[in-house]
Amino acid sequence: MFTKVSPTPPLFIIESITIMNPDLSIQIGKMRWKNPVTTGSGTVGQGDMFQNFYDLNILGALTTKSVSLKKRGGNPPPRIAETPSGYLNAIGLQNPGVDAFIKKYKTFFEGLSIPIIVSIAATSVEDYAEVAKRLTQEMRIHALEINISCPNIREEGLQFSCSALAAASVVKAVRRASDLTLITKLTPNVATDVNVEVARACVSEGSDAIAAINTLQGMAIDLNKRKPKLANVTGGLSGPAIKPIALRWVYDLAQKIQAPIIAMGGIATAEDALEFIVCGATAVAVGTANFYNPLAAPEIIEGMKTWLSKQNISKISDLRKSLTTM
Repeated sequence: MFTKVSPTPPLFIIESITIMNPDLSIQIGKMRWKNPVTTGSGTVGQGDMFQNFYDLNILGALTTKSVSLKKRGGNPPPRIAETPSGYLNAIGLQNPGVDAFIKKYKTFFEGLSIPIIVSIAATSVEDYAEVAKRLTQEMRIHALEINISCPNIREEGLQFSCSALAAASVVKAVRRASDLTLITKLTPNVATDVNVEVARACVSEGSDAIAAINTLQGMAIDLNKRKPKLANVTGGLSGPAIKPIALRWVYDLAQKIQAPIIAMGGIATAEDALEFIVCGATAVAVGTANFYNPLAAPEIIEGMKTWLSKQNISKISDLRKSLTTM
């Protein structure tokens, strides 16, 4: 007597099972994010300007506008100019200084349940370290984004990010001043081999992650006036126009460093974000898109979930660095 056995379901039925709730969580340094999306520094203020658009706790992390030791008034206007598929800015790191920043935003950050990343900027190694020390001791935050793309006055206007030695000296000083997760933000305005060496030097001195890329130097002209559109003449170009360049930088860095990469540069959709992750990024920052679509970040998070579900990918970490070039 034979026992009736149910037939094995056809293979196509097994493959059609959809993963309804993919795992978007990631780890960067000491931080655990519930999804890989943060904000580009300077594009949502300190987060407070966007809290009426959506619950900021939806984000994987919040990254603030850069803060310096002393108050900075920034560059004279006009400081922003639209360009095809992007925009130029020459804000000049305007901020109230670290003391006023702590006083105004300490309670606000304590009310959020996501990791807080404060971007810091300075014109000397000592000032970077002092800002880091103050923020670490006086605020409940989780990480520092070290913006090394601002002018280095002590080296006649050169950027810290143009030299591996200079960049490493900043990270070393900040690491001594803080036990928070450190993220070093690189500039694309140097040769590829220089940026790789800068990234390696920063990681060797204690940077837990690398952020790439910052804006590209550019300019725009008012033909009728025969004048630059920016009072500063040049500014930083961001937006969809720089996405192909950013993808190339992230791909190249991911081949040569082991540290997590937070990618930025023209990310406006879930597909944009996922392309960077395929290239090797661990997380992404949404920047310019916030200006014309305040809901860009939450839409990208939902879009990532939908795409992963359709592709039957259970964890976003499985997608990282999955690009094939053959």
